[in-house]
Parts: sequence; C-alpha cells; structure tokens
Amino acid sequence: MAKRPSKSASMTDDTIAIHDQQLQRGPGGELHQFAEKGQDVLTTSQGAPVADDQNSLRIGPRGPLLMDDFHFREKIFHFDHERIPERVVHARGYGAHGFFETYESLSDITRADVFQRAGEKTPVFVRFSTVAGNKGSADLARDVRGFAVKMYTKEGNWDLVGNNIPVFFIQDAIKFPDLIHAAKQEPDRAFPQAQTAHDNFWDFISLTPESMHMVMWIMSDRTIPRSLRFMEGFGVHTFRFVNAQGRSTFVKFHWKPKLGLQSVVWNEAVKINGADPDFHRRDLWNSIQSGSFPEWELAVQLFDQDFADKFDFDVLDPTKIIPEEVLPVRRIGRLVLDRMPDNFFAETEQVAFMTQNVPPGIDFSNDPLLQGRNFSYLDTQLKRLGGPNFTHLPINAPKCPMHNFQQDGHMAMRNPVGRANYRPNSHGDGPREAPSRGYRHFTAEEQGQKVRARPESFADHYSQARQFFISQTPAEQRHIAAALTFELSRVEILAIRERMVAHLLNIDETLATTVAQKLGFQSMPNPADAAIPTRQDLDVSPALSIVEGGPKRFEGRKLGILVSDGVDLKLLNTLIKAVVAEKASVELIAPKVGGVTADDGTFIEANHMIDGGPSILFDAIVLLTSHQAIDDLVKEATARDFVADAFQHCKFIGFDQSAMPLLEKAGVAGQLDEGTIELAAGKTVAAFVKELGKLRVWGREPSVKLGKASSPIS
Repeated sequence: MAKRPSKSASMTDDTIAIHDQQLQRGPGGELHQFAEKGQDVLTTSQGAPVADDQNSLRIGPRGPLLMDDFHFREKIFHFDHERIPERVVHARGYGAHGFFETYESLSDITRADVFQRAGEKTPVFVRFSTVAGNKGSADLARDVRGFAVKMYTKEGNWDLVGNNIPVFFIQDAIKFPDLIHAAKQEPDRAFPQAQTAHDNFWDFISLTPESMHMVMWIMSDRTIPRSLRFMEGFGVHTFRFVNAQGRSTFVKFHWKPKLGLQSVVWNEAVKINGADPDFHRRDLWNSIQSGSFPEWELAVQLFDQDFADKFDFDVLDPTKIIPEEVLPVRRIGRLVLDRMPDNFFAETEQVAFMTQNVPPGIDFSNDPLLQGRNFSYLDTQLKRLGGPNFTHLPINAPKCPMHNFQQDGHMAMRNPVGRANYRPNSHGDGPREAPSRGYRHFTAEEQGQKVRARPESFADHYSQARQFFISQTPAEQRHIAAALTFELSRVEILAIRERMVAHLLNIDETLATTVAQKLGFQSMPNPADAAIPTRQDLDVSPALSIVEGGPKRFEGRKLGILVSDGVDLKLLNTLIKAVVAEKASVELIAPKVGGVTADDGTFIEANHMIDGGPSILFDAIVLLTSHQAIDDLVKEATARDFVADAFQHCKFIGFDQSAMPLLEKAGVAGQLDEGTIELAAGKTVAAFVKELGKLRVWGREPSVKLGKASSPIS
C-alpha cells in the first residue's frame, strides 16, 4: 500500500498534497484543485476561465445566491438538461394520493393557510424514490430515498421536497452536478447501476470532506429500508415560517412514520432485489389496497435567531442537523396515504416537484444548497415535461383558483379569456394583485461583498459524523463498518481507499481500524487534515438510531408461515388470529402454490410456493409442518434456504415439533436461541406474537456466519 506523502516544509497548513496532487483549502474547509503550468484550465461553455468551482456567488459568505452568477447558472442549467425524459436523479419513484390533517392552528407563527385551522384536511400527492438508479433499477439498492410531498393548499401548491436522510453530501448547489456524475454509472462503461461501490463515487467523496456526515448515514441501514412505510422523511434545509405580522421563525421539517422505523440487512437486500425488485412498490400498493393506510406525523423544530446564533453549528449548513435531544420536535399534523394513482405515467411519472413552490407564510433561509435548488428545479421540469405548461397537467395543477396572463406555448390547455392579456389595462379585464393576501418574502437585511466563498462556520466536517456513529447500537455500527468495507473493496484505486480511511480516523478510530484491516491495509494512514478538529463532547442522540426508534410492535409487518399437508389447523388458525389482532398480515407458503390439506381434511389455499416466497419477503417466519410431510420438505433446497436465511437475518422463527428435521438440515437446530420458539396453542402463540414486536434478534448476529463475515465491529 502506498504511504501517505508527508507535508513538505514549503507547504502551508492550507495546502494538502494527496498522491501528487496539491489541493488548496478555502476558509470553509473546501478543497480546490488549481491548474498548474501545462494543465488545462476549467472554463465555461463560452470559454471563460473559471476562478472558483466550489462556491456560488453570494452576498457575504452566509448571504443569498446572486442571479448574475453566470457560471453556476450555466453549470446547473446544463446538468438539468442532460437526460430526457427520465429524471436525472430520483428516476425510480412510486407515489400515492392522500391527505394532510392539521392538529392545531399555528397562526401565531405562520400565515400559511394549511396551518390555520385544526382538523382541516388538505389533499396531497407523495412520491418516494431512489436517487442514483435508473427507472428500471431495483427497489432495495443501497441509496438515499426521496420523500417528496405536494400539498394542494387553498393558497397554492406547497412542495416539501425532501429525503429520508436529514443531511446532504454537499454544502453548495454548484457541486451537485459533480456529485451526481460521480455517483452514477461511470460514463465509459455505463455501470455499475444503482450503486456507489465504484471508484468515481469514492474518489469524489474522499476529496470532499464536507460529505463525511452524509457518508455515515448512507453506509447505515437508513439506505436499505424495509418499507417506504417504515422510514422517516426530512425537509433537509432550514426554512422559515412567517406570520401575518411578518415575524420569522426558523423551521426544520420531519416526517415521523406511525409504524416506526425498520430496515433490512445487506445480505437480505441483495436477495430481495433478486426475488422481487419491486419489493417497495408492491408493499405500498398492497398496504393501501388492503386498507392499511400508511401514516406519518409532520413534526417541526422551531427556533429563533438567538438559538441559531448560539447553536454549535451553522443552521444554514445542509450537512448538519439539530439533534432532537437539543431541540425537541413538535408534532403538528398527520399525513395519510389512502389512494393509488389511476395511471402511473399521468401522475407519478409526470408529477413535477419544485422546492420554490411555497404558499404565503413559508419562506426560505440562505442555505446555499436550498438557494441553488430553488434556482434549478424549474429548468428540470421544463426539460422533462416539454415546455412551460406542465402546470396544466392535472397532477401538477393547483386545486385552488388560479389566474394569470401566461399564454400559449407547447401543449397549452388554457389561455386568458377576454381582450386584455396584460396588466395594467383599461378594460377592467383579468386578475389583479392582492397586497394583503399575496406572497411576501421575509424582509431580511443582507450585506456583504459579492464573493464566491463559504463561511468558516461550515468548516467542521467530522464532529456530527462522529456523533451519528456513536449514537448507533452495536449492531448498527457493525453494519456501517461492513457497508464501508464492501463499498471500498470495489474501489480499484488504492489511494482512494487510503484517503477514505484517513477521513474515518477523524470520525472513530475503531471504525477506521476495522475497515482498514478488512481491506488488508499493511499500515494505517495519518488522519486526514481537518479544518476544525473533531469534537469529542457531543452527546449520543438515540433519535439517530433505527433500532432505538423501532416500533416495539408487529403492526404493519408480515408473517410468513410455511405449511405442509397435515398441518395442525387449530394451531394455524390460532396463530393467524393472534397476528391479525396485532394489525399485521399473514401469508402462507406451501410446496405447491395451490395449497395444502390440513390434518382434518380441510384444503387451505397458499399465497406462494416455496420457490416464489422466500423468507426474505417476510418480517418473521413460522414452520407448521407435519411428521408425514417433513421428509419431502427436508429434500427441498428452497425450504432449507427459507429457514437458514431467516436465521442469519436475525428474524424470529416459530416452529412446531414436526419441523425439527428441517431446522437441523438448515443448520439451525444446534443454535436455537430466544428468537427460535416452539409453538403450541394458547399462551405460547400469544407470547411468540408479542416477541415479534422486537422485529430482530440482534444478539444472534455475531454468532451466525453472516455476522462474522459482514459485522467486524464486536
């Protein structure tokens, strides 16, 4: 392994040598690669040399984006138009209709109509998505999930366009094209698809220290959710509520799933992608069609300028959070999805979300990533949907009255009526401004030089990354280490692996050492140069853990029961009744899809044959067989896998005595633990179903082969 170059005497603290490249550090900790003699100079498409490709032009380091930043405009404009008609990012999506119900009036902090009346319901459309994969990619790719909500309020559409992770990779939108170019399939070979386990992604990340907090999130189980119904959503940025008197309150938005958080393990995700690449789509469809409507609560963190000034990190930095233990969330409403689209293309595929779609009473902060998104999204929709009239499509049209003088254009479905198509006019035709009701931006005072710069308050790239990691349970920490090991093992350039381990040393030494050992490092690199040293005093935040935020109940989950001819019908019915009482569902798996004959001669239809219903599709399994049928089941490789996979994925397994030969053949019988429970009628079934609320038996993981291979932190 190549050793890390030492800093020469001629180098300043702001200059870093990385494998024969010199990078200059800016005041915000960002790294610049400047052209040296004989190297090509970065230019605009018009040939103008570029001085700074890391920062947008703004008023002061923390001020708003300026419209005369032609370099950012050109760069983001070209990026937005790279593909048609598929979305450049978030291409694979699935959506549903529903409503948002307000819990209480928030008129004291916002004039937004949607928050004025307790109990009022507002129509919504929600689109969930993966970021990196194309439309045909699989649902369980390790990826960030989009969580975009369009509320059709009485004063216009509000698009809360977020993710299932509250932070992002970059601090300035000018870097977004670079991030996505690096994350997508490599351009010379067009693979890997829907994966970040390749050189380009980790090369970019390893040269972008601001991404380290996001790296901890994307390598956690947050990026392989069990269901869209079991994941959080976040607005990511700091927004403003503005009330009728013009007073501003900063706000961060959270969507909290009523059914709690849950993810799968990586080995399970890989197998699900093979067995059912539409796993998340099917789950959302089935839950809504069955009347088990997914539900989230909208929670907010509210704070003023005084809190922002005193908080340890800059609230405008999109790579930072405000821990819920520092600023508790306030639950202000609920989101319910209760209807699938009538046509996928007309609705889910043509829906156009834009962060700049806000009603009066909701405004923006100077978060540089949010400012850039507001600038970018209109271009994206114009390109994808063919022209300026995409707002005429029913899925995008507001449900409140809409009047203006915009006319003609491609696919215009309505035009102004009357003689005058302008304002002011002498005919008395058309709509007019409404100063008292109309949208008014918060009158913030801005001052500063016109600069391309990043504030020094954005420069701590490791402290919250460390806080996230130490807030995970031991099992979750093992999964992060395993994910980093796997991803970096697919990186061919050793220098990139070394750079990443150098960053990890600034987050957690045990994590870095574990990954380095698994990758076969002969020696450890020095920690990466940090603009600001990693803080060791940040408290553990249990809200950051999926396991700690789990539901403690089996509601909304699915039990798979493997049955055979001769199954004890009384025991089966007792079990089904107990599971349904927990508001969970049951599916039967049999040797043949037609079904089986129970011990009393009753024929029972099955939902799956063993080949088509592997245990990866269920949250827990039960084996209800019979002594006369077990010999045939033991010979079935798929039946053995059904048991072995569930065991190594740390799921609860119930069984009757007749199933012991199958447990033995699957290699499980000698490792029975608190999660493998023999069933009988009555109290044993009730106790088993109660245990299912724990969802996983994480104490089993280090002892199974899967745990030893993929969970190096003990």
